[in-house]
Amino acid sequence: MRHAIRFLLGPEVRTIEACDPTLTVLDWLRGPERLIGTKEGCNEGDCGACTVVVVRPEGPSGAERLRYRAVDACITFLGMLDGCQLLTVEHLRGADGTLHPVQRLMVEEHGSQCGFCTPGFVMSLFAMTKDSPTKDLLAETGPLRTSASPIDDALAGNLCRCTGYAPIVRAAERALAAPEADTFDAAHDATLARLLALRDDETVAVSGPKGRFFAPATVPALVDLMAEYPQATIVAGATDVALWVTKGLRVLDPVIWLGRVRSLRVVGEGPDHLYLGAGVSLSEAGTHLAGLHPDLGELFRRHGAAQTRNAGTLGGNIANGSPIGDAAPALIALGASLHLIGRGSEREIPLEDFFVAYGRQDLRPGEFVAGVRVPKLGPETVFRAYKISKRFDEDISAVLGAFRLTVDAGTTRQARIAYGGMAGTPKRAVQAEAALMGQSLDPAVIPAFKAAVARDFTPLSDMRASAAYRLKVAGNLIERLIHEAAPEAPETRLATVGAPAHA
Repeated sequence: MRHAIRFLLGPEVRTIEACDPTLTVLDWLRGPERLIGTKEGCNEGDCGACTVVVVRPEGPSGAERLRYRAVDACITFLGMLDGCQLLTVEHLRGADGTLHPVQRLMVEEHGSQCGFCTPGFVMSLFAMTKDSPTKDLLAETGPLRTSASPIDDALAGNLCRCTGYAPIVRAAERALAAPEADTFDAAHDATLARLLALRDDETVAVSGPKGRFFAPATVPALVDLMAEYPQATIVAGATDVALWVTKGLRVLDPVIWLGRVRSLRVVGEGPDHLYLGAGVSLSEAGTHLAGLHPDLGELFRRHGAAQTRNAGTLGGNIANGSPIGDAAPALIALGASLHLIGRGSEREIPLEDFFVAYGRQDLRPGEFVAGVRVPKLGPETVFRAYKISKRFDEDISAVLGAFRLTVDAGTTRQARIAYGGMAGTPKRAVQAEAALMGQSLDPAVIPAFKAAVARDFTPLSDMRASAAYRLKVAGNLIERLIHEAAPEAPETRLATVGAPAHA
């Protein structure tokens, strides 16, 4: 057992032998480290003022490369930095005071006014210039300003109320159009070697006045910790749990972080399924699921902001049990199953059976979510996933509908329909499914479908939507599906994802 958290703060090694389990990176930076360029705004992961970049080795053993991920320091616990490099806006300038290219372009394009949000914008843009998938996407798409611009995606989690986004976007366009090598590129191999040298299979255990923090590196160690501390709070990305602390002022003791268990981050593919480990980030999960159907990629693109997707995990989004989590309804419609591991046990259950009631999941004592198995779509499958929210970007769903239909000779032979936001859990619409069976995807089925949805659900009214609105929207989504499945489908979306009528 290792009684210290080890990571790089810029180029310097930091060894933390004592800290509270829920001390946030933001409070640590602005407190003991006095790195106050990282700002505190909302303190809940929405405004981006506290954006920092976390650098980790990723890829197969022996072929790792450094990946730069923007995250919100306000909802990241300090212990979650173990084994990585943390970069703040102070680390971008050269030793001689030279501005980083992203900083220089922000100055040249007048991308700052009051300046409070600027460090967060700079760090998001810095991460974007280092993110190879973004570079590859730009190479494929050509012009930068598309309907789903990677620049817009990178900045969706950063709020500005002074300058506005136009000059900031111009700086981003220049940064991507003519990338410049920097000191981080020159130090890549040396930094990679230093981070790989920090890896071990020891369980990290540190404590402070408010409790204990554990970070096992293997599944057996995780199982043992959960058996020893059944009251522990299990944390993956902390994008929700951290709000229990920053907003709810809860004291969590102990905390068990899953981020060092590499086997929970595996991705596997078989001839008829995709397997995603519970520790796979929402960003990575979206990339893989987009290969099954473009709607899945678009759905995950709208899951929070880049900072949230980089930190949050697929398993955490499911195990959280939220009735408005984005991943579960789509995966239920696909017929996904959940891989669960406990002490001396291992089982797989349909994902829809995992959600027992509001706040209750089918998890036995000492059991945890290890991964998700997602079936691939057949040639006669029609699939759609629709997220309805007040804002297009970085917003929680009011209603999320997902549809998987098997259509043979124009007739629906199988139907799996799931909704989020319509009940205390993500739930299948069994009567709506029955209403579609044996029917063609024709407007004539719409009235019967809407009546069936009203029998399936009795939604609640809350700050996001009224019960009447939710029922209306849930029924209207099948109408949208039918229109999109037509031979000459009309445009029904703000962003076109290029999904054919039949996957």
